[in-house]
Amino acid sequence: MWRDQRILDLFGIEQPILLAPMAGSGGAELAIAAAEAGGLGSLPCAMLSPDQIRTELGIMRQRVNRPVNLNFFCHTPPEPDPDREAGWRRRLAPYYAEFGLDPESPPAGGGRNPFSEEACAIVEECRPEVVSFHFGLPEEALLDRVRETGAKIISSATTVAEARWLEERGCDAIIAQGAEAGGHRGIFLEDDIATQPGTMALVPQVVDAVSVPVIAAGGISDGRGVAAAFMLGASAVQVGTAYLQSPEALAGPAHREALARARDDRTVLTNVFTGRPARGLVNRIVREVGPISAEAPAFPLATTAVMPLRKAAEGSGSGDFSPLWAGQAAALAKPMPAKELTTSIMQDAAALLRGS
Repeated sequence: MWRDQRILDLFGIEQPILLAPMAGSGGAELAIAAAEAGGLGSLPCAMLSPDQIRTELGIMRQRVNRPVNLNFFCHTPPEPDPDREAGWRRRLAPYYAEFGLDPESPPAGGGRNPFSEEACAIVEECRPEVVSFHFGLPEEALLDRVRETGAKIISSATTVAEARWLEERGCDAIIAQGAEAGGHRGIFLEDDIATQPGTMALVPQVVDAVSVPVIAAGGISDGRGVAAAFMLGASAVQVGTAYLQSPEALAGPAHREALARARDDRTVLTNVFTGRPARGLVNRIVREVGPISAEAPAFPLATTAVMPLRKAAEGSGSGDFSPLWAGQAAALAKPMPAKELTTSIMQDAAALLRGS
């Protein structure tokens, strides 16, 4: 069915579609469903403890005999900046007062862990078929250990320069993440999000610049997007937002309600939830504090002060302080079981590419 078989052969999958690893919104059940449809199931690990990674992966291994992708973040933990963090709490203090919360008592930590010695040991122990990274790649010694397990290594590029950088360091395939994509930007060689190209501009330029297969990501929610990506030279696609309304996704009620009302002009890149630009649906905190706030602490430390507000608002059914991650094509998504969605998207794409 697919003329370009490189990703199918590389990962040992049947359909050239990867489930985007969406930290906090995806887990074993969603990955299993995508894998059962022939795609690559992905388990986001940045917000999981080592034991949670083992548990989730164990569930997948018991339920489906398919390749799996473990995804990790590669950010450098920031140096503590008490003054900046205190300023961020002061900026959010009126909201704390509104909910009757103490602004001096947010939990410690940023909630997102970079790839580490401990994470590498899990890869060596569990031996996933694919390991993917966001925000570049880990240090060379850790990357070599991952490669020695036999895992295929992929990472996200938001520019041609990043794609070349990843290929030079031995990535087996590259995810070309267009500006339309939901969630965190994979940007790592610079920090100017204003210059980030969209998927249609980025994918063919990355395809021309590297020799490894390219996986298109960003604004792909149906068969039309998949077919367009393949016409641009992509060997596969990575899809995330389209899965968030599936019953297997971990998205909460407020997130699902916002997705059901999504429009093409209601997502922005914002740093108010984590300190790093990520695309999501506009809500109260994004409007009033962001979208981009110079006061937000470095990634991922902005999370700590926002989390109590999120919990308080969600307790009353509101998503006003929740990260409602979504790509620009969220309105095209159809709520249905993830296995059915995967099959439908790929069948529609195949029909379009055949001209039927």
